[in-house]
Amino acid sequence: MGELTGKTVLVTGAARRIGRAIALRLHEEGARVLLHYGTSGAEAREVAAQCGGAPLYQADLEKVDEIRAMFARIGDEHGPLFGLVNNAARFTRVAVLDITEADWDYIHSVNLKAVFFCAQEAARLMERGGGGRIVNISSMGAFLAWPEHVHYCASKAGVAALTRGLARALAPRISVNSVAPGVIPFEEREDPAIQKMARATPAGRPGTGEEIADAVVFFLKASPFVTGQVLQVDGGLGLR
Repeated sequence: MGELTGKTVLVTGAARRIGRAIALRLHEEGARVLLHYGTSGAEAREVAAQCGGAPLYQADLEKVDEIRAMFARIGDEHGPLFGLVNNAARFTRVAVLDITEADWDYIHSVNLKAVFFCAQEAARLMERGGGGRIVNISSMGAFLAWPEHVHYCASKAGVAALTRGLARALAPRISVNSVAPGVIPFEEREDPAIQKMARATPAGRPGTGEEIADAVVFFLKASPFVTGQVLQVDGGLGLR
């Protein structure tokens, strides 16, 4: 396993929830953490302070021009990039017969389209430094049927497929892997539906952001021989 000390890693959606946990863990590992946020500026500044004054990059990931501008700035300010954690995502609950085009685009524009264009721009910067690691955050929704989240599940299944395609396209110098979290609650921890799903897992409990961060660090440290993989970190939720 390699080390992350001094290596530059961008985390998208780093202000809150899983992204925050990943950013803090990477800082602990000695990485030069770069933090992307969309609208959660106050929270992002708090995370940046906890990460030793990590640089902040604001961008609306719905807009490819803003993605490209963010990576251009990163390249100018930090040079080659070693790692990208494609974490930013949206999640909504809509009955399948009520899903509109706007609902669909709201989810897919960030959950899938932005993942690709962030990976594309990151790969350009990684090539400057001789290679790198991309870790995409998918979801167990990619593999399970959640009837009130069909649009979300489709987007995350797309992330899993995109991971495999990018792994072949960017090999051998850039590895691309994915982590698929199970039930990882934050402010919704007391939601009865969340508690019921957590109790139904073999682990008998929900997971934590820190446990997802562990999996991300594994892929960032791993040899590029480990690529195209989707690691389900779900307490056994997907076992049937």
